[in-house]
Formats: sequence, C-alpha cells, structure tokens
Amino acid sequence: MNEVRALRDTAPETVPDTLPHNIEAEQQLLGAILTNNDIFDRIASVIRAEHFYDPVHSRIFEIAAARIQKNALASPVTLKGFLEDDAGLKELGGPSYLVRLAGAAISSFAARDYAQMIYDLAVRRELIALGRDISAKAAKVDVASEPKEQIVEAEQRLYKLGEQGHAERGFQSFLKAVTDAVNVANAAYQRDGGLAGISTGLVDLDKKLGGLHPSDLLILAGRPSMGKTSLATNIAFNVAKAYKRGITHEGHEGAVEGGVVGFFSLEMSAEQLAARILSEASEVPSEQIRRGDMTEAEFRRFVEAAKALETCPLYIDDTPALPISQVAARARRLKRTHGLDVLMVDYLQLLKGTGKGDNRVNEVSEITQGLKAIAKELNIPVIALSQLSRAVESRDDKRPQLSDLRESGSIEQDADVVMFVFREEYYREREKPGDHEMEKMAQWQQLMEQVHGKAEVVIGKQRHGPIGSVELSFEGRFTRFGNLVKPWQQGGDSY
Repeated sequence: MNEVRALRDTAPETVPDTLPHNIEAEQQLLGAILTNNDIFDRIASVIRAEHFYDPVHSRIFEIAAARIQKNALASPVTLKGFLEDDAGLKELGGPSYLVRLAGAAISSFAARDYAQMIYDLAVRRELIALGRDISAKAAKVDVASEPKEQIVEAEQRLYKLGEQGHAERGFQSFLKAVTDAVNVANAAYQRDGGLAGISTGLVDLDKKLGGLHPSDLLILAGRPSMGKTSLATNIAFNVAKAYKRGITHEGHEGAVEGGVVGFFSLEMSAEQLAARILSEASEVPSEQIRRGDMTEAEFRRFVEAAKALETCPLYIDDTPALPISQVAARARRLKRTHGLDVLMVDYLQLLKGTGKGDNRVNEVSEITQGLKAIAKELNIPVIALSQLSRAVESRDDKRPQLSDLRESGSIEQDADVVMFVFREEYYREREKPGDHEMEKMAQWQQLMEQVHGKAEVVIGKQRHGPIGSVELSFEGRFTRFGNLVKPWQQGGDSY
C-alpha cells in the first residue's frame, strides 16, 4: 500500500483518460447530413470540422461540407471515392461505415441540438487543453516569458474561446434592422434632451453628436495646452457622476443614465488625474491642490468633493506604454468585473502596436483599428485623444484640420468622429504687444475680452451627423469645460 502511495506521489500529474465527447451524437448528426443535405445549412453556423472528437468524423464532415457548399450531393455513395484510402475509415469498416451512419440518422428537427452538444463538448476540450498549457508554461521558468504576460495571454485565449459563436451574426432581415433602429430612436425620444447615446454633460456638444454612441471610435485631438485631457476628464467625470443602474430599453440590467468609465492615462498618473477631477468638482485651482495652499473653506469643499466622488464608477489605469492588445484585455476584464460603458485613452500616440514592424504609420494604423475593434466588440463608445502635428503653428489660422492629425490617414479613416479642441485665447495671449504700443494694446485687449474663457470643439468628421463647431466655456484655474451661456440666455434659465 505504501509502495503504491509512493509511486503515485512521484508520478506526473494525471489527466483524464478520455476527454469529454459523444461519439453517438457525432454519428447521428453525420448520418442526418448524409441523408438530408439541407440540414447542413441549419447547423453550419454552430459547428465546424474541428469540433468533432473523432478525426474520421471530422474528415467526413469536412468533405461533406465542401461538396454541399458547391451545390453537389453529399451521400455515402458520393463520399466513398474521397475516403476509400482513409486509414481511419478502414479501421471502422471502410465505406460501409458511411452507409451505417446514414442508417442511424436522427430526425432533422433534433439536428441543431446535437450540433450544439458537439460544439459544447469541443469547448470543454479546449478549456482542458488551455488549462494544461497555462500549467505547463507556468511550470517552465523562462526569462523571456514573464508571468504577467502569461496572464494576459491566458485571458485573451479564454475571452476568444468565450466569444466563439457570438461574433458570427450572419445576415439579418431588414425588418430586424428597422426594428432595432426604431428602438434606438424610441430610446432617444423617451430621454430628456433627445439623446440616443450617453450624455457628455455638455449640452451643445450633445446636440451636435447626439451623445456618445455604442461601437463608435471618437478621436479628440489638439495641440499641447489646448485642454484635450481636461475635456476628456470633464466628460469622464460627467458620465460617471450621472451613472444610474436599472433595466435598459433592451430589457437587461445596465446603465440607464451615465455609465461606468474606464480611463487609460498613459501620460499622467492616476493621482494627477484625480487631482484634476477634484479641482473641477471642488472649484479649487489644481496648482493650489498640488501645493496644499488652500483656505479652510476651500479644503472643506475639496474633502466634500472627494467624499462625493468615492462612489463614482470611474476606473483609472495609468500603466505607461501599453500595447493595444493589453488595452483590449484590460477593457474586457473591466467590463466583466465592474461593467464598462465608456472607454477613454489618453493618448493614442503613447500606445504600442505588436512591434512586428518599424513603420510608425503602420503601427498607428494597427492601434486605431484595435481601438475601433474594442468599441465594436464591447459595444461601447471609445474616446481616444491624439496629438496634432506642428503644421498648425505655422498657419495664420490656427484652427486644426483633419490633415493636421499625426499619421492622419489611418486615424481619420478608422474614426467615426474626429473632434479638435481649440482655444483662441491661448494664441492671443502670446501676441500681447508692448506696453508702449497703445493702439495695438487696445485692440489686443478687445480681442482678449471676446475670446476669454471660451473654447471651441471643431467637429471635422462625423459619420452619423453634421460637422461644425461647438462653443464651450473654459475655466483654466479649475481645468473645467462647461456649457457656454449665450447672450440671449443671460438673466434667464441657462444650461
């Protein structure tokens, strides 16, 4: 007895003798296809040849599928010629095995259930194989294979396995597409403000965009000091602050107002980003927060704002130089664990591609395609910030254009919306004439009065709506963008 125990202790870890499978289900499904080729169309979206456990069954299915897709008959007689020399089939009795399969055929109405069973068992086998791979890689101590990288790789493989069967939607009738469109329009009609997407908290921007729409990639671009990050944090804060959970118009539980926000901050630390948001919420200038130079009243406002923000579903990841694959993996994980309704990336040029090529334009193209894929896969709006080239500075009119986007081809092509942040005040401040030039000084002061505290969001591209400009207010001390009160709104109700 002790000898047996000792042998067991020294033996390698045992694995199940047989992996999950159901040979009878495979036989009956193949028999049904061979007797009625129309069944193949019903089950083709569920299983493929590699989902069969028995390699012979896999080859039979593959040849039958190839013939049916060419509008040729797949029967024991027509398949016989293709499988006569198959060693595996010979072991099962040769071509007569095909006749036995057809004889054991199930009724056609149960075919999809059998196909689903075969698929589910194949997924179980893949899970077992994945578990073994993870275990083997973890056991092998290799300098080139970091544990963190192994976790990300395992997550990606698991997610890919989980998503099989969901991505292939195939054709849908125009009636279904119209019904979906009417449901979206109805949701917009029911909401205050008539938005189909998530509100940014900036009324005029919402009117132009219709809110932030699921599966959209929005690029927010600008030169340094224009306030890209400030606008992104403002929108993130507004969305998270408005978050309310309930039953959505699609009938499942989720955000009915606002949303859960994920923020990839590749440039600033999470603490710096939080300080910006707290500055906006508490109306205490960010430089005073950094220095700790606050009055008692300001500090009280700051602490109260911090308490109010504790419950905001805003998640910040400040890992620098993230590869696009990790952004996708982390976004999926956040959606799975806490939910995810809006994703922010600050900023696009700080992300990394796969590193397979040294061409930066191709790398940026891979990154923008990856961000668009995340938006579609997770069905959320993705807002990515982007730097602009210096070409803007050399022009008299400093308003940004699509051609100013760095590596612009792919960014412009993949984005659903391209917006530019522009503050004329920033440039006018640098044109201040000397004190002795009285006339120029008067003109400059008049110009400064017109542009002071104002910002523009120029929409250069929008797939679903108009392009144009939206005016916002900007309070530099609190790095806060807001709704601009129009002259005709003075003294009355304003946004």
